[in-house]
Amino acid sequence: MGKTAIAIRHVGFENLGAFAPAIRAAGYDIVYHDVGMDDRERLETLDPDLLIVLGGPIGAHDEHNYPFLTDYIRFLASRLECDRPTMGICLGAQLIARAAGSRVYPGSVKEIGFSPITLTEAGQKSCLAVFRESPTTLHWHGDTVDLPRGAQRLASSQFYENQAFSLGANIIAFQFHPEATSVGFEQWLIGHTAELSQEGISIPRLRADAEMFGESLDKKAGIICRSWLNQLRV
Repeated sequence: MGKTAIAIRHVGFENLGAFAPAIRAAGYDIVYHDVGMDDRERLETLDPDLLIVLGGPIGAHDEHNYPFLTDYIRFLASRLECDRPTMGICLGAQLIARAAGSRVYPGSVKEIGFSPITLTEAGQKSCLAVFRESPTTLHWHGDTVDLPRGAQRLASSQFYENQAFSLGANIIAFQFHPEATSVGFEQWLIGHTAELSQEGISIPRLRADAEMFGESLDKKAGIICRSWLNQLRV
């Protein structure tokens, strides 16, 4: 029987992107679980070999408006307790932090666009080592997290200390977007148009930066994902 990777998706255009080929090449069948459409209780019974929690434009602390978050956080907490392979990206990273008992809260600035990360010593030995010489990546968040107890910080940025962290070999969280692809980036610009306008961020500049960095970041994404999958302890 083949391995299954379930990706929890909050909005259609924030998908596995450049991670998908590496996940398939590692022998996983990819299934998307679309929040707000698919049955969460069935998700719990499936117990996938790999779980990826993707990004989205809501806050991980906003159960008042999105009460379903409580159940997903509880589900994630059970996976963390069992040390089941789990990856979180942006909102997904924040949900992992909450499931691990840490605080998620609005940051001092919205970090949107292409800018560098700084790897910690642990990060330089992790799947993120590919960023050592060329550290620019895509950021798209306004919230931040406290580092969970027992977690290892892997990367920081100019504005936020906890840009990536791991909990052992099987749990990893990226506050930035290493999975975003140059193909399909226009959908991000469309889907987030209200936020970009509100923040006064230049869409033509973002588009130009995506064209400049996109091919290189697509290649890095494959390396990151393969490296992490290869070191899983299952």
